[in-house]
Amino acid sequence: MAELFAAVDCGTNSVRLLVSRREDGGLVELDRRLHLTRLGQGVDATGRFRPDALARTLDAMADFGAELDRLGVPAAHRRVVATSAARDAANSDEFFSGARLRLGVDAEVIPGEEEARLSFAGATSGLPGTAQPVLVMDIGGGSTELVLGSDGVPAHAVSLDVGAVRVRERFLPSDPPAPAEIGAARAHVDELLDGSGIAFDRVATWVGVGGTATSLSALALHLPAYDRARVHGSVLAHRDLDSLTAELLAMPVAEVAALPTMVPGRADVICAGALICAAVGDRVAADLVVSEADILDGIVLTLTA
Repeated sequence: MAELFAAVDCGTNSVRLLVSRREDGGLVELDRRLHLTRLGQGVDATGRFRPDALARTLDAMADFGAELDRLGVPAAHRRVVATSAARDAANSDEFFSGARLRLGVDAEVIPGEEEARLSFAGATSGLPGTAQPVLVMDIGGGSTELVLGSDGVPAHAVSLDVGAVRVRERFLPSDPPAPAEIGAARAHVDELLDGSGIAFDRVATWVGVGGTATSLSALALHLPAYDRARVHGSVLAHRDLDSLTAELLAMPVAEVAALPTMVPGRADVICAGALICAAVGDRVAADLVVSEADILDGIVLTLTA
């Protein structure tokens, strides 16, 4: 009987699932799905999960749990990780008990550094043959993970308390953001990047994973509909990234939501994600390579080791 493995990543903005099957010594993807639930909505300001955000997230987990039960994925081959939002919320007990009930295993709150290492493992497994060293960037809703390494081995990993939802809520309240708001947001991001300890000048390949990077790639490619095959391995040049960031920061959310590949749950925060991405880009000589393989792939690798 084929071995099945499942990874669930519960972040500030989205809850995602990957199911893989071990086959001929490798892994074959069976299912990859996402729900934009905004679990971290308001957590930065209140320190608590909102009841509606928690309900949306647990509904998504119920969907995942039903699929895992249908496929017959054993509990020992399931791993659920919770990142920035769960680290920050005071009423997290409701989240953890609800997750266990729906998924059959405990959700783990992993440190940001482990989150970065898992992203690195997943991203580099999906992009073989790249120039070394590699910087993997994962801009989430509440945090941004950066990990620099070579030949599949991370050398320095850091998790910064700056993500697309956090930056939007804290610094960019206007629609579209005002110039002064953008300046304050960029100054905050720059300060954190300057203190990150990442040797940006050593980076030979810059890889972006997660919804911010993939959404920016789809927009830059002017895709009529989202196409994972087109996005994976695509290259976003610095000039195009800077131009796209300026456009998104100048657009009302309603206009962003109307773009062909933009889902409503990301439309209001993609400008903040782009701002973070562009700030990293200003420190890296290489253009951005976008990977569809990410932390979910890294989590599955831990299950099959």
